[in-house]
Amino acid sequence: MATVLAERDMTQANGLSWFGIIRLGTVQAAIGAIVMLATSLLNRVMVVEYSIAAAIPAALVAWHYAVQLSRPLWGHKSDQTARRTPWIVGGMGILALGAVLAVDATIMMANPGVGAFLLAIVSFTMIGLGVGVSGTALLALLASRVSVERKPAAAAISWTMMVAGIVIAAGVSGAYLDPFTAPRLAIVSSFVALIAFCLAMLALKGLEDKNPVVARPQADQQSASFPDVLKDIWQDKEARRFTYFVFISMLAYSMQDLIMEPFAGFLFEMTPGQSTQLSSLQHSGILLGMLLSGVGGSLYTKRFGQNLKLWIVLGCLGSAVMLAGLSIAATTGATWPLKANVFGLGVANGVFAVAAVSAMLGLASKGVASGEGARMGVWGASQAIAFGTGGLTGAIIVDQLRAFTGEDVTAFQIVFGVEAIMFILAALVATGTKIARPNQSREAMEI
Repeated sequence: MATVLAERDMTQANGLSWFGIIRLGTVQAAIGAIVMLATSLLNRVMVVEYSIAAAIPAALVAWHYAVQLSRPLWGHKSDQTARRTPWIVGGMGILALGAVLAVDATIMMANPGVGAFLLAIVSFTMIGLGVGVSGTALLALLASRVSVERKPAAAAISWTMMVAGIVIAAGVSGAYLDPFTAPRLAIVSSFVALIAFCLAMLALKGLEDKNPVVARPQADQQSASFPDVLKDIWQDKEARRFTYFVFISMLAYSMQDLIMEPFAGFLFEMTPGQSTQLSSLQHSGILLGMLLSGVGGSLYTKRFGQNLKLWIVLGCLGSAVMLAGLSIAATTGATWPLKANVFGLGVANGVFAVAAVSAMLGLASKGVASGEGARMGVWGASQAIAFGTGGLTGAIIVDQLRAFTGEDVTAFQIVFGVEAIMFILAALVATGTKIARPNQSREAMEI
């Protein structure tokens, strides 16, 4: 009997295998692929092919982020059930159906009417709801079943596969959409959503049932009411500070989204193709940074113990330095090594992003009344608010400064400088958060 209990403890300590983590990463990739249809492909089709005002798809994307403010509720609901897989499956279904309806709404905008816009609002509501339900439950499942030593690498694998899912879906969609027609858009988009959904279902099959939790939830976590759960999270100093950190860092991270290519065009006279390649270079740096943070973080944890604050601070300060470099580049022009600077920004962004996600996985199980789902939901909602306002805020500030000063250089300098300061502030907030947890595998061995 003692041997059986010891083996059970060892299983809980080890958590998900690397293959199991990759399977959950496949689900994350599927979510990214479907979301890409709405936030990237349909955005372009509405504006370019159907001459819809750019503010309309921008508002729809912002609305899908606003819907994700419900993440804490869905996370709490998943905490109260025995299994999270049904929540992921249900969320993925809502997401895939919402994406297909969004395509229908986009096609209807060829002859704009009230029906098209109402359907667009409904579909983007479903997309935001689907992402919130499936994404929160997925991260909670990952947090509860991955050992401490593997969490940095698990975060890197999960986020790298999500980016890969976006890239692959964008590449496949782009390859088969030409020449563009409405039926072709409907067929290609539906196939992307269907294949992504089926891959996610295959990846999830039997995974949760065969892998017990690493740390069992306390009884209070399943019986507490939603208001009590939110109160527990907000009274926890670590969780509250980490929520601030997520918002500040992700706001700084997303402010550059809509201004990087205009920056390259206005001040470095790059063509649209060249600025797109610059964006691709930045995303390559992000992937490299994610891998460095994941592999380096796991190796560091094995040798010295977990210290995620180190990686978060390195990523944030590195991002601040690179943004300061872009601010300088605005004055020097073509003599500045812009490509190296942008690639370095991507690497620093990737390092801090994976370290932050790993910290989420580590802090998620520390609540008395709040479980992994509720905590992941709060941080996911904070991230959604930051993403929803960051890109739009950066673009608006640049536009207003250009109009007020009459100079492109000053406008971009100020915005990049503000982003750099925000990353430094995020690093300062992170250093006050105890995001290193006790070695659970060692505790399990002692038990």
